[in-house]
Amino acid sequence: MKMKTHKGAKKRFKITGTGKVRRYKAFKSHILTKKTSKRKRRLRQAGLVATNGEVKHVKRLLQA
Repeated sequence: MKMKTHKGAKKRFKITGTGKVRRYKAFKSHILTKKTSKRKRRLRQAGLVATNGEVKHVKRLLQA
């Protein structure tokens, strides 16, 4: 049987052209008044999934 794409992971991660896993940062949805502008600005930028083990795991979830 074919493996299905994990829909939760599909919404949160994207694979870049070079095969890295791109992710968006947490803590940007509510209670924003007490967070500094600098912090909120940094949270807007996407990051990468850091460790190889996690990358492997996420890529497996995204396999269609």
